[in-house]
Amino acid sequence: MKISKNQEADKLTLTLVLNGRLDTTTSSILAEEITPEALAEINELVLDLAGIDYVSSAGLRVILDAQKKMNQKKGKMTLTKVNESVMEVFEMTGFTDILTIERA
Repeated sequence: MKISKNQEADKLTLTLVLNGRLDTTTSSILAEEITPEALAEINELVLDLAGIDYVSSAGLRVILDAQKKMNQKKGKMTLTKVNESVMEVFEMTGFTDILTIERA
């Protein structure tokens, strides 16, 4: 999995563009990008999932961890460009009730 970072001009919004599979072997890559230190200066985290075609339970765990970190700092997290197969995973696991998700 590859991740591209885009910091908005106001430096308060960080967008991570993910490409590939978010699974057991790649979830640590995302986890390294969402440390408390990395999120310290932002108010909003956007995960662009247009390039993600598969999310495992390990990937779900990292996404949930990111949401918890943003909640703790009273920030916002949004998942954008989520395709149908990944959306089904979020729906089956109940993540649609706790995450802000925008379909592709």
